[in-house]
Amino acid sequence: MKHKKLEFGFPEVGVPFLWPFAFFVDLGQQTIETARKSLECLREIEKTQFERKEPAWASENRVILDLHTMRVRDFSGDNKGGIYTLVVAPYAGHTSTIADFSRGQSLVETLMANGVDRVCVTDWKSATEETKYYDIDNYLSELNVCVDDLDGKVNLIGLCQGGWLSAMYASRFPSKVNTLVLAGAPIDTDAGEGKIKEYAHTLPMEFFEELVAMGGGVLKGEFMLQGFKSLNPEKHYFEKFVELCEHIDDPAYVKRFEEFERWYEYTIDLPGRWYLQVVKELFKENRLVKGEFVGLGKKLSLKNIRCPVYLLAGERDDITPPEQVFNAELHLGTPKDKIVKDMARGGHIGLFMGTKPLGENWPKIARWIKDNSL
Repeated sequence: MKHKKLEFGFPEVGVPFLWPFAFFVDLGQQTIETARKSLECLREIEKTQFERKEPAWASENRVILDLHTMRVRDFSGDNKGGIYTLVVAPYAGHTSTIADFSRGQSLVETLMANGVDRVCVTDWKSATEETKYYDIDNYLSELNVCVDDLDGKVNLIGLCQGGWLSAMYASRFPSKVNTLVLAGAPIDTDAGEGKIKEYAHTLPMEFFEELVAMGGGVLKGEFMLQGFKSLNPEKHYFEKFVELCEHIDDPAYVKRFEEFERWYEYTIDLPGRWYLQVVKELFKENRLVKGEFVGLGKKLSLKNIRCPVYLLAGERDDITPPEQVFNAELHLGTPKDKIVKDMARGGHIGLFMGTKPLGENWPKIARWIKDNSL
C-alpha cells in the first residue's frame, strides 16, 4: 500500500526515530523554511514520543485516600452535603487523568458544571512487585473501602474497564450504589464485533501468560500501548506525524497534540494475575453476564442491580462495540423505565474526553444523576 510522502521530501520511514537520518540525507533538497518546519516537527516527536512525562490533572483536587491499588482524588472543593459521585476510571495501561484531561475538555469539569457538586475519581496505581499478584477481588475490596469513606453510598460512573468493575461492585453491594453509569463498558463481551473480542477468542491463554512472564509477573503498560496501536497502525505510526508536520505552525493544534500524546504515550503496568483473570473469566468466558463470576466470595448476578442505570456507547467505538454496553439491559434487575440508553458521536477514547460527548451526552448524564439523587 502506498503512502504519501512528507512535505519535506524525504522517503517515508515507518519508525519515527529514524526520521532524522532520512531528513539529513535529503536536507540539500529543502528550502530553509521547510527545513525549519521539519526540525520543529522532529522536536515535537522527541518531546511526545520519547520523553513521556507523566500526565497532569487539569482541575484542582486533593487525595483523600491512598490505598494499594489507587488514590482517591476529590474535586469537590468547598462543596458540602449531598451524595458523592465516584468516577471509576479505565484501568487499561493508561493513567486515570483521562477523566480530567484538560481545561475545557474534562469529564470532571463537565459533571460539576452541570450540577454534580461532589466528584471523586479513582487514580489507579501502576502494578509493583508487591501488587503483581492482586486479582479482581483486591480491586473490589479497595473500591468498597473507598465507597465506605464516601459516606457509604455513591453515584457510580464506570468508564471502559472501570465499567465492568463498577457493575461487579453494584452487583455485590447493591445498597451502596444510588445510580450507575456504564460508559464504553464491556459488559456482554460476546456481543458485537471488534478486535478485542477477536483476540480474546482466537489467541490461546498461553499467549497472554507469556506476555505476563515477559513482564516479570505484570502486564507491562508498554505492551498494552503497542496492542492498542496495532488496531490502527496507519494512524499511530504514520498519519498522526504527517498531520503534525502539516500543522506545526498552528500553536493550538500543537498544544492539543502534546496534551493527547502526553496521556496516550505514558503507560502504567497491570497486575499479572488480575490481567489473566480478566482475559479468561470476562473476555473468553463472559462469566459476568452469565452470572458465574465469583466476586468477594459470592457469585455475582447483574439482577441484583436495581438502581437507575445509564448506558452510554460510542457509535464508532472499535474497542467496546455498542452491543457490549447496551446488552447489559437484558441482564439487569433495574426496571426498564429506569434504564437509559444513549449513543454518543465518536469512538472509544472520545467517550470520556471528546468535545461532542462532553458537550452533548455528559451534561444530560449529569442532570440525570442530579435528578436521581434528590
